Amino acid sequence: MKYFDHAASTPPHQDVVQTIAEVMERHYGNPSSLHRAGEDSAKLLRRAREVCAQALSVQPGEIVFTSGATESNNLAVKGAAFQYIKRGKHIVTTTVEHPSVYEACRHLELLGFEVTYVPVQADGRAAADQVLQSVRKDTVLVSVMHVNNETGSIQPVEDIGRRLKAEHPRVLFHVDGVQGFGKVPLALSESGIDLYSLSAHKIRGPKGTGLLYVHSGVKLFPQLSGGGQEGGMRSGTENVPSLVGMAKAFRLAKDASEANVRNWRLLQSWIVDEISGIPGLVLNSSAEAAVSAPHIIHFSYPGMKPEVLLHCLEDEGMAVSTKSACSSKISEPSRILLAMGKDRETASSGIRISLGDEHTMDDAKELIHALKAAVQRLNGLKGGMK
Repeated sequence: MKYFDHAASTPPHQDVVQTIAEVMERHYGNPSSLHRAGEDSAKLLRRAREVCAQALSVQPGEIVFTSGATESNNLAVKGAAFQYIKRGKHIVTTTVEHPSVYEACRHLELLGFEVTYVPVQADGRAAADQVLQSVRKDTVLVSVMHVNNETGSIQPVEDIGRRLKAEHPRVLFHVDGVQGFGKVPLALSESGIDLYSLSAHKIRGPKGTGLLYVHSGVKLFPQLSGGGQEGGMRSGTENVPSLVGMAKAFRLAKDASEANVRNWRLLQSWIVDEISGIPGLVLNSSAEAAVSAPHIIHFSYPGMKPEVLLHCLEDEGMAVSTKSACSSKISEPSRILLAMGKDRETASSGIRISLGDEHTMDDAKELIHALKAAVQRLNGLKGGMK
């Protein structure tokens, strides 16, 4: 099976697997315990935090470990909203955020907060001017993702962050960086970003592990109460083996970033050109470096259920996805594509291809060969049904 669904989850790096296994076997002490076994685990935890901080060029004390991006995003959005509720009850985000941000905002609306959902352009990107114009005196948080998990569109978060801090220094800025780290450069310290979410299993690390960068001086209302771990922001015994594995995955991803991006851009450009020449398919993403992340290609097959094409490709040994993994089992048009102005037929037939560091041009050629054969066969079925 050729696996082209890295935006959903990545195969763990063998070095990461070995590291996790070793830590699980040798260092099982609770890092909060005072005996030697506990202190050994605490040392590993401190080192993991340092490695993650180095990968992001931030301070170790600004790293909060979580169970993954969903928790990180909820902690950022709800934690900021409740912590600074006396400043106001208004939040600014976009119409194309990941469900863990979008639904968190919807939840806050039920609790009396007001949310402005900034629309996006046809390329899936929000205009920085429109985001900034949505900020009010009672705005406490702006949340804009770096790279869209469905289409790969890159949001102008650096421009938004710098201008937000210059014009509204008290408003916090959160960025969901899950699909951007290791793929699209971003300097946290220079972009006015206060909160930044990441997930390990998107970069060949373990599932159920992530982090939230919290800029020094920013406080969050905890979503979990308990023993006060993670500086009181996230109680619960830390998953030391997975966190150590995550740290290794972040270091490996950063070290390989430049080479991976060069390869992905080459493959992405070729795949996009090939798809644009297949009758019946409609591209929803581009290969422009300023517009789209290098590892995601998204297209639609109007008039055909996406799962039909997905399973045809699977029969040919190719694994791709429909929508994002969090929404792929929901038989509704893509909220993201609708927000981009696509019609319901196009928004209901999206397919995502996402690349990994193991892919070669030969793999891309096999994928396109299978795609052309599948579409030709399905076009024949569509014609026969008319």
